[in-house]
Amino acid sequence: MIVSLTIIRYRKALIPFALLAMAIHRLPMMFQKRCTFWKLLGSGKNGTFDLHPDWQQWGLLAVWADIKDFTAFNKSSFVSKWWRVFAKEQWTVLCEPLQSHGKWDGNEPFGSPDIVGYTGPMAVLTRATIRLNKLKAFWRNVDSVAAIMAKSPGFITSLGIGEAPFYRQATFSVWRSVDDVKAFAYTGREHAEVIRKTRAEGWYSEELFARFKPFASFGTINGIDPLAELNL
Repeated sequence: MIVSLTIIRYRKALIPFALLAMAIHRLPMMFQKRCTFWKLLGSGKNGTFDLHPDWQQWGLLAVWADIKDFTAFNKSSFVSKWWRVFAKEQWTVLCEPLQSHGKWDGNEPFGSPDIVGYTGPMAVLTRATIRLNKLKAFWRNVDSVAAIMAKSPGFITSLGIGEAPFYRQATFSVWRSVDDVKAFAYTGREHAEVIRKTRAEGWYSEELFARFKPFASFGTINGIDPLAELNL
């Protein structure tokens, strides 16, 4: 199994085509037999959960049996051809699942892997459906955690992605090593306190946490390949 995350940026004048894509790309993805799970995504402006959408930036997260299935999609699908015509930039990262806990729309899209011993660069996906009566508490705590993450040792990049504004949100981040991920996740007081609140106050009706081994990165976003330094 491999997971692809493709981020597409449109010129401002072509934002209507980006919005149109969110509607019409659902049909070809539904008939994409090579894909076992997919989500069309919007993006936040600040690289994490964000109340302010970036209308120029959109994404597709998809799960494939192997690299051949992704390559066929990327080469000749209606969706990929649309991107080549209308997108200003396109960046893709390919990953292998290492661990995954929780559900996404009732599914376990990455299975239930529990691969231990890996020590290299790591991508992390944190996704949640936020209870409507907990939105205020959630958004009140987001900015402080995002600021800490961006300054943490080993942090490379992050993207705020989501299926719907405000309440169906995800963050995809990439780190230099497993130890860097663990240091951020478990030793920072502020982050640990937010995790405690999510459990004690029941912020989420559904959540998923997954770790991946990134093995390929190509294209650009905002003029660069965010993972170029990793030489994947």
